This record gives sequence, C-alpha cells and structure tokens, in this order.
Amino acid sequence: MNIEEFRTYCISKKGVTEEFPFDEHTLVFKVMGKMFALMALERKPPQANLKCDSEKAVALREEYHGIIIPGYHMSKKHWNTIYLENLPLGFISEQIDHSYALVVNGLTKKLKAELENL
Repeated sequence: MNIEEFRTYCISKKGVTEEFPFDEHTLVFKVMGKMFALMALERKPPQANLKCDSEKAVALREEYHGIIIPGYHMSKKHWNTIYLENLPLGFISEQIDHSYALVVNGLTKKLKAELENL
C-alpha cells in the first residue's frame, strides 16, 4: 500500500477528517476529532502509526518483527508503526479498520450519535 492508497482508504471512512496539526510533513486522520492514524509523508520507506489494542499490538510486533514496531513518538502500549511496503494491502486495511473502531468505540454517546447521523 502506498501513501495515496492509505490516505484514500482512511478518508473513505465515516466522519474522518485529515489535517497537519504537528508540521507540514505529518498527515493525521481523525474520526470525530480523535486521532486514529498518522503518517510521515517524507519517511522512506513509507510508514504509518495506527492505534491498536495493547495485547494485539504486542502480538503483531512479535509476528511481524521489524515490520511492525512500537509506535514512533506515540504511546508504545497503544500504537504501532507499520511499514506499508512490506505488508499486504488487505492486512493494512484491517489494521486501519481496527484503529478506527477502537477510536469510535471510545467516543462519547453524543459523538457516536453525531457520527451515525453523518
């Protein structure tokens, strides 16, 4: 998956916005104002940070040693950095879905209702 495919998949999800809150090189994807993915546009090879269940995060790092690592500049417990070139498209999409779902599940009732009405 390249950067543009990653971006297209993220923004296709309901309630997602994209912005550059840190600098002009770090693209952040949020659902209802809460971050679920980010990518450094100039990093080679391309990589992205995705939120992940803490137990699943550790298991993925062990299974994909060196390809999935603790989240760069993020909470190592809840975020993974994934190298996009080294993983199948479907797998990356599943990880994006997982990250998005974790954030949506943590939204307030009010925000969940707003999301449903979009």
